[in-house]
Amino acid sequence: MRVFKNLNDIRDIKNPVVTTGSFDGVHVGHTVIIKRINRLAREIEGESVLITFHPHPRKVLYPETAGKDLRIINSQREKIELLKRTGLDNLIILNFTLEFSKTTSHDFVKNILVGKLKAKKIVVGFNHHFGHNREGDYVYLYKLGQQYNFEVEEIPQQELHHETVSSTKIRHALRHGDIQKANAYLDHHYIISGELHMLPPENGKKEFTWYEIEIEEDCKLIPPHGLYAISIYYKGTQHKGMAEITAKNEDTIYCTHNKIVKVHFMDLEEDLDGRIINVFFAKKIRKAINFRDQKHRREQLINDKNKIEELIY
Repeated sequence: MRVFKNLNDIRDIKNPVVTTGSFDGVHVGHTVIIKRINRLAREIEGESVLITFHPHPRKVLYPETAGKDLRIINSQREKIELLKRTGLDNLIILNFTLEFSKTTSHDFVKNILVGKLKAKKIVVGFNHHFGHNREGDYVYLYKLGQQYNFEVEEIPQQELHHETVSSTKIRHALRHGDIQKANAYLDHHYIISGELHMLPPENGKKEFTWYEIEIEEDCKLIPPHGLYAISIYYKGTQHKGMAEITAKNEDTIYCTHNKIVKVHFMDLEEDLDGRIINVFFAKKIRKAINFRDQKHRREQLINDKNKIEELIY
């Protein structure tokens, strides 16, 4: 997958089949759209293209209202990682600014989709709106397609167990620590990516080696305090582990809104300090505990470890 962060860098995309949107979470509804543009691109010997935006448009348009407390499911790094797995050919990340937000739907189609990309087909999700004040929709896009000679297709709303899939519902599940429900909506494990920083041994003992994850974007959504079953893929092998999400303390550097994420990998002895790792969350094991002493904490972590080792994920 080729990644472009500037329209001027785009070269030689053959018969583009394009979709556009925030794609936060890269959830099951998003993957339906991506599979469709991949298939359509193959049919015309072309390439699939996804146009997305950074930062999230709501953070720019409504910084004091709807965007103020918005938490994103994926950082930019995580979104790129997840999209690589879909078979997408090209990802274009446009810098979303107030000036860019004033681009009309007509100019977006004329100057970018047609003028820059020469799109052959455009696929949009259910109830998709675009352009200044969200004035563009499927009907308007269809009319522009007749004018500029491209085809348009709308993907129906996706449902999972009779519930409409949306990034909003995924955020709600994550906020309540319901990792399994969020993962069902996502169709993949919730991910936190970042550089690992080894922490000093607890109580001078190296029985549990902990790393703190450097959270790269402050608006990244972090689940509530507690302990979680996680895994990483390192050198082609899956390794189980546990993640502990706790409150910020004086020794914490990399946090988001007073939450820090520490991880321990059960069967991995290699030093991972300084490595950028994708951590996948499988299940919440328990709520946070205020331990009365290190002995009590050690006993609980051993119980947590045994419980996680018995899980199949």
